[in-house]
Amino acid sequence: MTTQQDEYVLTLDCAEGPGIVYAVSGFLAERGCDIIDIKQFGDRRAGHFYMRVHFEGSAGSAATDTAGTAAPTESGADSDGDRLRRLREEFAGVAEKFGMTWKLRPAAEKTRVLLMVSKFGHCLNDLLFRERIGELPIEVVAVVSNWEDQRSLVEWHGIPYHHIPVTKETKPEAEAKLLSLVDSYDVELVVLARYMQVLSDALATKMAGRVINIHHSFLPSFKGAKPYHQAWDRGVKTVGATAHYVNAELDEGPIIAQQVIEVDHTHSPEDLVAVGRDAETKALSNAVRWHCEGRVILNGNRTVVLR
Repeated sequence: MTTQQDEYVLTLDCAEGPGIVYAVSGFLAERGCDIIDIKQFGDRRAGHFYMRVHFEGSAGSAATDTAGTAAPTESGADSDGDRLRRLREEFAGVAEKFGMTWKLRPAAEKTRVLLMVSKFGHCLNDLLFRERIGELPIEVVAVVSNWEDQRSLVEWHGIPYHHIPVTKETKPEAEAKLLSLVDSYDVELVVLARYMQVLSDALATKMAGRVINIHHSFLPSFKGAKPYHQAWDRGVKTVGATAHYVNAELDEGPIIAQQVIEVDHTHSPEDLVAVGRDAETKALSNAVRWHCEGRVILNGNRTVVLR
């Protein structure tokens, strides 16, 4: 019986063409690996191919030499680190042949996440709870806020809390401190869990594909401030939330996940705010999960989510 320690996730994309699935599945079969789950998408309009493979490669899985025969190791079985390194080295040849952008990682590996929040704590609380019960494959290494409101909650979870006030004049200094924390904590993903400050173009560009934001609206409608009030003014019959990657354009980044909830004319703007919290927490947790499980691949201003 194998454990998740013996499992890996391969995510790739490349120009569409014949033989890609055959090459990947053949590579794994030759090494005694067993495919657990595979998702793929061929974008015929753009001529691009996307793939995610979750596979098991047990400690006894053997490499193959150029003749296709088993290549034994000195110990008879690789350590986890040796096996992963060898799989990466050998798959590089397949990737080069097809011009792939790819990533191979252990399925059990957790993503190091830094959360950012302002005054509203519902998305923060939801992510911390889901991490605590093991529902999300993340390790929250720190929380940054421009307010002190959420300190007690975060410190109760045993997570460092960094208060970095932000004004128009101090924004460059505040963002420099943020980047310093990203480096010192070895952060892989930053999540804006209702962080009500707009990141600078320079920071958004530097962290492209590594920052997820939750916007309390069903984008592309009702961008910017007070979207629920904008929605009420238009008499909407659904309210929603959108989790997206941050880029240099306000609320224009590639969309990862969305949620909607039905409402009607009896809802006040305050009612919409209350109802929308559930949509926000669900959309954000889905986006974080899919990103950290290697299910999201950027495609220009769009995403491909292999679920």
